[in-house]
Amino acid sequence: MAFRLSNNVIGALNLVTLLLSAPILGGGIWMATRGDGGECDRHLSSPAIALGAVLMAVSLAGLVGACCRVTWLLWVYLLAMFALIVALLGFTAFAFAVTNRGAGEAVSGRGYREYRLGDYSTWLRRHVGSSKNWDKIRSCLAGADVCRSLQDRNETWAQFVADDLSPVQSGCCKPPTSCNFTYGGGTRWGKTARLSSADPDCDEWSNDADEVCYGCRSCKAGVVAALKRDWKRVAIVNVVFLAFIVVVYSVGCCAFKNSRRDSVHRRSGGWKQAGYA
Repeated sequence: MAFRLSNNVIGALNLVTLLLSAPILGGGIWMATRGDGGECDRHLSSPAIALGAVLMAVSLAGLVGACCRVTWLLWVYLLAMFALIVALLGFTAFAFAVTNRGAGEAVSGRGYREYRLGDYSTWLRRHVGSSKNWDKIRSCLAGADVCRSLQDRNETWAQFVADDLSPVQSGCCKPPTSCNFTYGGGTRWGKTARLSSADPDCDEWSNDADEVCYGCRSCKAGVVAALKRDWKRVAIVNVVFLAFIVVVYSVGCCAFKNSRRDSVHRRSGGWKQAGYA
């Protein structure tokens, strides 16, 4: 009875995890293709896709092992689940550690925030700012046309300053407010005389739609801010998901223990009947 109960429970729980793996897989694909600049860093979307695929395979193994009483498949399932729990625990702890610093700065009279690279964790800054990674990210940003929506709006100055821009749009698609440039609509800005001590990003700004501020530190900061936001969300979801996975793993251990006990009882019964005969 205990065997049937635990196997029924683990079968139901693995059916739930199997269903959960689909949105995780879909979410990873969405993060890789969404078009707001966040897709230009694969260090979150790729693990999400891998997690969804692994969870789907592990859930199927647990479902078949529990429902068909396949002991060796339950062995594989429990080992895979343990490895998954350890990996998720490590990733969640790391995600919280690298996202505990940094936030956008409110700008007086603006609906958007601006971002500074030095406000964020060292790992995120090095990860995004390294020449190898940034060249790829910059090329991806230009190819993804992350500033296209601003270019097509043709807003007035009052409408523009009221916009709630994404971190990537704020950092890459306009010059820093400290440059004191004149707004010309879309992503066009007129350079004015300024102090030599002004933000060096002011020299990087270009009205060329393929360049804008992709070479600015503020653009790197915007990408880091978007990455931090996504990692923080995933870390919070992982805490809940880990609690659920631990419950499933515990029931799986119970099912495996009962499965072995059931096998021993069947062998014992078979031996007794053979001796009686």
